[in-house]
Amino acid sequence: MSMKREADAKSMYRPGISVIIPVLHEAQTINGVIEHLRALPSPALREIIIVDGSEDGDTIKAIRSADVVRMEAPRGRARQMNAGAAAARGDVLLFLHADTVLPRDAMPLIRSHMDDGRFVAGAFDLGLKTRRKVFRITEKYVAFRTRLTRVPFGDQAIFIRKDYFDELGGYRDIPIMEDVELMGRIKERGDRICIIPKQVMTSPRRWEQEGVLYCTLRNWMLQLLYVLGVSPERLAKFYKS
Repeated sequence: MSMKREADAKSMYRPGISVIIPVLHEAQTINGVIEHLRALPSPALREIIIVDGSEDGDTIKAIRSADVVRMEAPRGRARQMNAGAAAARGDVLLFLHADTVLPRDAMPLIRSHMDDGRFVAGAFDLGLKTRRKVFRITEKYVAFRTRLTRVPFGDQAIFIRKDYFDELGGYRDIPIMEDVELMGRIKERGDRICIIPKQVMTSPRRWEQEGVLYCTLRNWMLQLLYVLGVSPERLAKFYKS
């Protein structure tokens, strides 16, 4: 991108973090998610954008807050997040899963890392909202893997500069591994991804529904096959949306 185009792009956005939440049938929990975000002690939050992938828009119909941006988009996390990013007015995008809770100081931490100049994107460590000790092993593994590869996953609350995201062309329209693919492109360009050593707390519902061992081994298999070149379309057959 030329210096003029980069300056023009940056002038379109105002300082602030746009939180983009792709949802599918989250009507029962969405207001709690919004209330938590509003309670975070930071002026850095610019807007909350909820992007519903359901044809009947059940989640956005349940939202009580008047100042939340409501959108509908074709089902698919990548499509929904790209739609939200296109509408965002902040200079930093934070992609948040509906079952993930940010640490209390998340916004100033994101702001300081994005203002640092060394990083174009980042994420947090993964925490799981359960007392079961087996999940502490999962958390440690994810922390090790993330630091080794510098490739965080979507449930770690990925954030990225808006102008940089637009320059990349957003998430690739694939049914799975869209987060890994995006982080891979950033690494290929030689740009830096920061990992903030604080945990977001994510629901372990998928592990609990499918079984901890099965879910963990399945995830490892999918990651390995993706690295080996198996297409996301084929991998999606082994992953329930």
